[in-house]
Amino acid sequence: MPDRGGGGGPTGPRMRVGRPSRRARTLLMTLGVLAVLAMAFVMFAGFWTDWLWYRSVQYSSVFTTTLWTKIGLFLVFGLLMAFAVGLNIWLAHRLRPPLSAMSLEQQSLDRYRMGLAPYKKWVLLAITALVGLIAGASASGQWRTWLMWVNGVSFGQKDPQFQLDVSFYAFDLPWYRFLLAFGFAAAVLSLIAAALTHYLYGGLRVTSPGARATAAATGHLSVLLGVFVSLKAVAYWLDRYGLAVKSSDFKAAGNWTGLRYVDANAYLPAKTILFCIAVICAVLFFATLWRRTWQLPVIGFGLMVLSAILIGGLYPAIVQKFQVQPNEQAKEAPYIQKNIDATRKAYAIDSTNPENYSGKSTVKNKEQLRANSDTAASYRLIDPNIVSPTFQQLEQKRKYYQFPTTLDVDRYKGQDTVVGLRELNIKGIPKRNWINDHFTYTHGYGAIMARGTQTDANGSPVFTEAGLPTTGQLGPYQQRVYYGEKTDQYSIVGGPQKELDYEENGEKTTSYQGKSGVNLSNTFNRAAYAVAFSEPQILYSGAIGDGSRILYNRTPKERVEAVAPWLTIDGDAYPAVVDGKIQWIVDAYTTTNGYPYASRTTLGDTTADSLTVGNQQRAVVAQQNQVNYIRNSVKATVDAYDGTVTLYQWDKADPVLKTWMKAFPDTVQPREAIKDSLMQHLRYPQDMFKVQRELLTRYHVQDPAQFYSGSDAWQVPDDPTNKDGNAVPPYYLSMKMPGDARQQFSLTTTFTPNGRPNLGAFMAVEADATSKDYGRIRLLRVTSEVPGPEQVQNKLNSLPSVATFVRDMKGADSDIQYGNLLTVPLDGGFLYVEPVYAQGRNAHYPLLKKVAVSYVDADQPDGDTTKDTTVFEDNLTLALNAVFGVEGVTPPQPEQPGTTPPTTNDAALKQAIADAQKAYDEGEAALKKGDWTAYGKSQEALQDALQRAADAGAKLKSDQKPADQKPAGNTPKPGATPSTSASPPSG
Repeated sequence: MPDRGGGGGPTGPRMRVGRPSRRARTLLMTLGVLAVLAMAFVMFAGFWTDWLWYRSVQYSSVFTTTLWTKIGLFLVFGLLMAFAVGLNIWLAHRLRPPLSAMSLEQQSLDRYRMGLAPYKKWVLLAITALVGLIAGASASGQWRTWLMWVNGVSFGQKDPQFQLDVSFYAFDLPWYRFLLAFGFAAAVLSLIAAALTHYLYGGLRVTSPGARATAAATGHLSVLLGVFVSLKAVAYWLDRYGLAVKSSDFKAAGNWTGLRYVDANAYLPAKTILFCIAVICAVLFFATLWRRTWQLPVIGFGLMVLSAILIGGLYPAIVQKFQVQPNEQAKEAPYIQKNIDATRKAYAIDSTNPENYSGKSTVKNKEQLRANSDTAASYRLIDPNIVSPTFQQLEQKRKYYQFPTTLDVDRYKGQDTVVGLRELNIKGIPKRNWINDHFTYTHGYGAIMARGTQTDANGSPVFTEAGLPTTGQLGPYQQRVYYGEKTDQYSIVGGPQKELDYEENGEKTTSYQGKSGVNLSNTFNRAAYAVAFSEPQILYSGAIGDGSRILYNRTPKERVEAVAPWLTIDGDAYPAVVDGKIQWIVDAYTTTNGYPYASRTTLGDTTADSLTVGNQQRAVVAQQNQVNYIRNSVKATVDAYDGTVTLYQWDKADPVLKTWMKAFPDTVQPREAIKDSLMQHLRYPQDMFKVQRELLTRYHVQDPAQFYSGSDAWQVPDDPTNKDGNAVPPYYLSMKMPGDARQQFSLTTTFTPNGRPNLGAFMAVEADATSKDYGRIRLLRVTSEVPGPEQVQNKLNSLPSVATFVRDMKGADSDIQYGNLLTVPLDGGFLYVEPVYAQGRNAHYPLLKKVAVSYVDADQPDGDTTKDTTVFEDNLTLALNAVFGVEGVTPPQPEQPGTTPPTTNDAALKQAIADAQKAYDEGEAALKKGDWTAYGKSQEALQDALQRAADAGAKLKSDQKPADQKPAGNTPKPGATPSTSASPPSG
């Protein structure tokens, strides 16, 4: 039967699909709106949490200044690019011919024109919006360049070629180059957009008969080409100044910056000629508006391209080949001198001049050498690069605490001290869950300290601050460590959930009382952090309530870099206990790569050594890796308890810092705001020192001819105590340089001649910020053949006593670790001191077992024990005695007939020795009792007595009549010397 159902199919009635019901439409619209709002909130959460964080650290002005600068650049340059491209598209469309030629080409284009016609405005808006967004985003990344240009201050120094202030190259030229690059991009995009529009609407033809372009299209495109060539003319002119900061390879200097002979005599005039040609060519393009022909502009453009090849490329090559190479040293000498002067000034080494150091001992009396070795340095036997496992084993106390891999060296009560903070180790938490990870285990506890110059009878460090909570020489201080180098997870504190803590009687709970962190009391903030941290429990967890605060960005480097994004951060932040608080001290640098004639260096490579490779904790945080100017302009502190970040102006003369202080006012405190208690712990930064020592391998030479030949080039030796082939790290050490009256806290390193293992030079900088000579670099050029660190290490390894020790230790299933090989100038020669550690299989930490000492003196005859003697003894006292061939210091001798009777100096020497012995004995007694106050006083008295003894001994020697009479000395009391310690007092 026929279907009568009206619309049914052969198998049944047809299904009719109607519009969704109002309820369904409302639901869909609601879901759509919620999805949009959710996406918007996700994007907003990052911005909002950043704002809350900056406000919590009281650096909101940094956030707002940076934000508004980025927004301003985005809008201005985004709109400019959109306007330029949109205007040229609109103009090309307006200048379209009224009728298109009848051709296959135009018929094909008609379909596109007809399809595009209803959407022309939308297409125009889409194109302009796209290019505007891209240009704006690119421009916003130039916020540093803009702020430096608009706030730049004068260097007060002019470059030797153009006589322009250095600020032009550091602050102005980068901004002009950005504007030029933006102009090129706008011109090229406008040209492409206009050409496509003209082609689409018939103004340009490829295969159609007749003229290839209408007069209107010709004029329009000619103007755009004229703008492009005009910008090229500006580029040629700026390139003239760019030669002063141009990098190139130069065999005499490696990475060379600045003009050379060929630049000044070929490239510079070539750029000027090309500038003139480009201006003429641009005028010819603009003249097309009236001539309506491209013949002359095309000829001019071809001439410009040909000139660029011949004048800008071929001519300089001819000058280099036939004028420079036959007599390169003489031709380049003036420019090498400019590079030397600029480089030394840019890296603050211009006042460093090598002092000749013979390597030949000026003291021939062994007893006197032995006595002088006691006051030459505080020999650090506790190597902070090795003893971290010892700190971990003896002072970790709980598995969820840890110490950094490399500890720090500081000064307390005038003594070099090895310091490590007991920080939180989240991997050691007994039961891992979200509450334990982020609420219960929130902070480390205490600063652990040990004398750098002494161990106990077992070879363990002698702790001056230890325990949980710690006790010792510091007295009471805030021991909780909420911010540290190892603390990289967020914690939520101060709310209903209590934190694990300690007191004298053991574990307890606490609640954070500091003011840092962001308040999570309101739902909106919790939701924002739940999104930002991808942790929904933050939104609904009952462990968060009134008073809850979230702590994050908790490493000192992160915090300083965040509040001062214009600084480069030193790789080694170190802790100090100041005024009852643990403060992280962070050195920060201002840098630029725009200092004319100064050679560039790569911070990441220059600051690498055997301790930084693979150790992100000690890697430099660089905003600008390639630099040719650096200053340690800022000292920053980060409170380990409340996270407070304080920036102090350190270098008052630095124009780069002054520029940033104008851009970010009130963020940097004046140098006068640094308290004396903090000043005592400030020191010369390692990364700055490493950059300077790398430059001084070449730039200690100031004669252009010698610099060119490279005959006196040095190198930083490889660390002989490990086999990774990386540079030896610099060492902090209290020591006396030649001519100094007393020890100074210094940062030291050695050099070897390029390609040779012997000692070439010794470098030390006054590292104590309280010293009037802070930052003074002393460079001792060794003028005799003296063994270098690698040779000393090789000789040590070849000693039979070392072989026996290693065999015995290996037989006992122990590993051998060589500590820092310290180099100390001593009376014209050099004293090397190296602690040697052993770690048994069942012992989880190394112990000091031996001390190696070598004294090298290039002036002694072969066979003399003081020429190059290396000894391997149980402790430093025995090693020093052995290396100088004495059994201790000789006691005072009775007066002999014919000699000069005792003098005032003789009495002063005896009294000083007696005082030193008394102070030493009192210190040992205080050490056994754990009386740190008395111990500190005894050490101060000991240092004073040793200094008086050295002064009196020197005067006594000059008073003695017989030339061969030996100075008086003193034998320490039996049992006075610890098993492995710094040497006891002596005359």
